[in-house]
Amino acid sequence: MLSCCRGERDAAWSNIIGSGIFVSPKGVLENASSVGMSLIVWIITGIITAVGALCYAELGVTIPKSGGDYSYVKDIFGGLAGFLRLWIAVLVIYPTNQAVIALTFSNYVLQPLFPTCFPPDSGLRLLAAVCLLLLTWVNCSSVRWATRVQDVFTAGKLLALALIIIMGIVQICKGEYYWLESTNAFEPFQEYDVGLVALAFLQGSFAYGGWNFLNYVTEELVDPYVNLPRAIFISIPLVTFVYVFANIAYVTAMSPQELLASNAVAVTFGEKLLGVMAWIMPISVALSTFGGVNGSLFTSSRLFFAGAREGHLPSLLAMIHIKRCTPIPALVFTCVTTLLMLCTSDMYTLINYVGFINYLFYGVTVAGQIVLRIKQPELHRPIKISLIWPVIYLIFWAFLLIFSFYSEPVVCGIGLAIMLTGVPVYFLGVYWDSKPRCFDAFVDKMTYLGQKLCVVVYPGGSKDSSSGSGEDGEEMKEATSPLSKEDCDSH
Repeated sequence: MLSCCRGERDAAWSNIIGSGIFVSPKGVLENASSVGMSLIVWIITGIITAVGALCYAELGVTIPKSGGDYSYVKDIFGGLAGFLRLWIAVLVIYPTNQAVIALTFSNYVLQPLFPTCFPPDSGLRLLAAVCLLLLTWVNCSSVRWATRVQDVFTAGKLLALALIIIMGIVQICKGEYYWLESTNAFEPFQEYDVGLVALAFLQGSFAYGGWNFLNYVTEELVDPYVNLPRAIFISIPLVTFVYVFANIAYVTAMSPQELLASNAVAVTFGEKLLGVMAWIMPISVALSTFGGVNGSLFTSSRLFFAGAREGHLPSLLAMIHIKRCTPIPALVFTCVTTLLMLCTSDMYTLINYVGFINYLFYGVTVAGQIVLRIKQPELHRPIKISLIWPVIYLIFWAFLLIFSFYSEPVVCGIGLAIMLTGVPVYFLGVYWDSKPRCFDAFVDKMTYLGQKLCVVVYPGGSKDSSSGSGEDGEEMKEATSPLSKEDCDSH
């Protein structure tokens, strides 16, 4: 039991700690307007993340399905709400997350080559695209290769963060804490603005992304009633501690102006404190972000599988290679949509874009917890928390969305518009049962063609081509994971 808990705890914190801590500090500080306010944002974001995780823990054991908030929203609010969550995740959230991580990778690789200026945008996007294509090929080729890449490159982020925190402690011991003194910490370099503070929370929340990872694999957890909340209680405070101290370390070596002038904060930090060993920092962060892109690709197919088995996505996207056991169609689709996101190299706009949409559905999911309590009070809940926690989360959620939309109406509006395009798609593709035979025949042919091109079948072994209708979705086994290492090793 202890080893199982340790594995789930490690999975939780290792999925939260990613490239965000190497890119978000600039965005948080820029919008928070002072060092002190930025540290408060990091702490409050960690607390709110823990509250949201507790709410998700109750939902995870009450509705024990893999698929995370997609499954919860679908079961509580119906097919349309669940489909919109899936639609926006497939078209916006996963591609944007991967684009930001890939751009962070290219920034940290190229910044040392351009010490006096920023790397060219075209070079950033090209290197990010190469990284994405390479890792898509790795994930399509072998599950074992993908997991080994993840294991090896995870060491990069641990090395970088350990170096940053240790050097920060050394700086404090040497008396280098000017920007941490109360008289200087809250000295604003621009006027405080509640809308900008809301954007600071969005930037910070990107670094905490992955906190709900275990809810996407609930069916695969050992004793989730015990281990899911335990993983939350251990991992999120640990991550919050690491993030706060990493940001404290940054400002012991850099002024706010220097931090804001850098597109690769950890590189600038290393150049100031590590001397001839400064090369360690960009290499460590590049390894970390390279592994981050791989991890995002590796886990994304679980959501595709959950959606396809419910008939909300084409069945082709849930299929895996007959020998390699890799979800090739889902990986290729995610790769293409991520490449489209690389039309811009402005990571902070992309973070605001994905953060707004993510928080929108986090709030809808937590609201569903209250709705479920009212509609089905007698439902068995192995974990049952006080309703004060979802209420606190929803108050913060409302503040964040209202003022984020006020500050970035165009970015947030585009996200909402893309989400609403899913409404006609749902009614035409999912809700409408009596489709013309020619349409069903066309979809069947496209599915069969995709199966032949990718050499893929259903994870359960069925080789029947399908259009991904509701009946086909029900035929998929509830507990099957398309990325299960055990299944793949048996081939």
